[in-house]
Amino acid sequence: MHNLTVGFIGNPNCGKTTLFNAYTGANLKVANWPGVTVERMEGAIESHGHKIRVVDLPGTYSLTSYTMEEQVSRDFIMSDEVDVVVDVADASSLERSLYLTLQLTETGKPMVLALNMMDIVNKRGIELDLHRLQEILGIPVVPVTARKKVGLKSLLHAALHQHEDEHASNHQPRNINSETIRDHAMIYSRDIEDKIKEITTRLPENTPNPRWTALALMTKDPLTVQRIPVDLSDLLDGTEANDIINQKYDAIQEILNEVMLGKNSSDSLTEKIDSIVTKPFLGLFVFLLLMAGVFFLTFSLGDYLSGYLEEVISWFTELIGQTLVGFHASEWLINLICDGIISGVGGILTFLPNITILFIALALLEDSGYMSRAAYVMNDIMEKLGLSGRAFIPMVLGFGCTVPAIMASRALESKKDRRRVMLLTPFMSCSAKLPIYILFAQMFFSKYAMWAAYSMYVIGLLLALLLAWILHKMDKDRNLHPLLIELPAYKMPSAHTVFIYVWEKVKDFLTKAGTTIFLASILLWLLMHFGWGGYTEDVSLSLAAILGKGLAVLLIPCGLGYWQIAVALIAGLSAKEVVVSSTAVLFGISNVNSFGGMAQLHSELSAIGFGPLNAYCMMLFCLLYIPCTAALATIKRESNSRLFAFRTALFQLGTAWLISTIVFQIGSLFL
Repeated sequence: MHNLTVGFIGNPNCGKTTLFNAYTGANLKVANWPGVTVERMEGAIESHGHKIRVVDLPGTYSLTSYTMEEQVSRDFIMSDEVDVVVDVADASSLERSLYLTLQLTETGKPMVLALNMMDIVNKRGIELDLHRLQEILGIPVVPVTARKKVGLKSLLHAALHQHEDEHASNHQPRNINSETIRDHAMIYSRDIEDKIKEITTRLPENTPNPRWTALALMTKDPLTVQRIPVDLSDLLDGTEANDIINQKYDAIQEILNEVMLGKNSSDSLTEKIDSIVTKPFLGLFVFLLLMAGVFFLTFSLGDYLSGYLEEVISWFTELIGQTLVGFHASEWLINLICDGIISGVGGILTFLPNITILFIALALLEDSGYMSRAAYVMNDIMEKLGLSGRAFIPMVLGFGCTVPAIMASRALESKKDRRRVMLLTPFMSCSAKLPIYILFAQMFFSKYAMWAAYSMYVIGLLLALLLAWILHKMDKDRNLHPLLIELPAYKMPSAHTVFIYVWEKVKDFLTKAGTTIFLASILLWLLMHFGWGGYTEDVSLSLAAILGKGLAVLLIPCGLGYWQIAVALIAGLSAKEVVVSSTAVLFGISNVNSFGGMAQLHSELSAIGFGPLNAYCMMLFCLLYIPCTAALATIKRESNSRLFAFRTALFQLGTAWLISTIVFQIGSLFL
């Protein structure tokens, strides 16, 4: 059995990952979001006596290597590791897709063009002459519909045929710019072709694919310039890169004129919606309005469903307590299990409906095609703040979870931008902070609870943008790369895709409840019931009180100078949800999210002088202070620097203390 490696490459949102899933059966996230596949994914299949390794490469618009995604894809394509390249193109947006296709044909690699989404092409009345397109490009062109698994066998057969034909890349199509026969699909102007010929004579001996290398040097491809330092100052005048790009798009237009026989009936619904949501100010207002709607559902519907879960947990707590009493268990063990473990873990589980609704809403917005519009609308703002519009994508992802948001910073062009985004993204309100907002907002702000919680999301975003502007003003190097992002046609979200997305997030939440929060609840109970003299029922003499009282002094200026709050914040470093479970355990509340539990906790907090202003500062502090250990570990790994991760933690902590102090001190003057 022969081994074969096939690389899937294509623009973001072209259906490449869906096609990969169709072949391998891999359970990957398939989202309507540019750049969702940050790292390459692999799978294995067998066909026609071949064991085929299928590699799903990061989405990219070109082989010019600026971002980490483009570097991963380009390096793999140009390596000896790949046997056949499958270029997945969105047939309904052929003009956009063919730029990468023309670049790939210049690499000289055996390749096949997979025209995906042919069902959409047919619905729009577009007729494509695939035979003519194949003649022009000199490579097999196979129509497929990945989500319906149509054309998969034909595509695989074409890829195997290309592998068997060592000279597949040397087919001689008739070039569209000339009546003569050429050995490549793209022929440039005489001036560019003369320069390509001259550069190839100056390249080191045995340079692979000298034509492609010459083009890469002319377009100032960073990696090629670094690897092959050839002095071309006497030959190039700096206009070549734009000339090559423009000539490629001219060629693409000629290709479309020859192969597109029908008219593209534009998606009028998409155009009508985009006429509103992509306007600078109106689009930003729509984004904020949509997020407000998300949190209205999170509170209203989520709280309604949480009520049923509270009853189940309350019943379970009583059942376990009665069972332990029946077995004559010691009082401390009953206290540990009921007031420690079940109170801590159960208190978090009651927020599961709220968090599930949040993730469903985000998944629907993402899979419908809206989120790329949000990034587009924010592009002008981000550029004024010294960041590429790409930086908004990790920030939006941060509303779900900080860890994948930090990983998404790989899509940025420079190390400086990536680190800046890592520094600012933790200010986004991840789902782990939502239980904190719900608890304190509902206890102290009653009918305004939703707006109090929603303000955290707005403050986090605005503060991140403000700090980005400050850092930009302090930076001497202010070069930015323009945002290139796809605005796909709106579509009905896939129920399967939404289910996978939400289930993965809910599973992570439940895993935290069963591990991190479980262990944190036990540890906290032990700290509360043991002091220097051993076991104690007087919490004020416990190790937790001793530790908390020492740190509470530092929190007095920001209205959080209570030892219980200090201990809860420390516990929250493991996972932000632990702040809620720790607060419940510290104040002895068995079901903190129930009406009775909140009323009891509100009474306990009010008794120590903790009021609405303190509660708001508590929410602010939790919004801004050190991210969880998983997020810090991700920052360390992505930055490859322990020092940077440590500085990030100090920066977050200092910002949280400063902002909370300012709000509390000013608020104290009026309240």
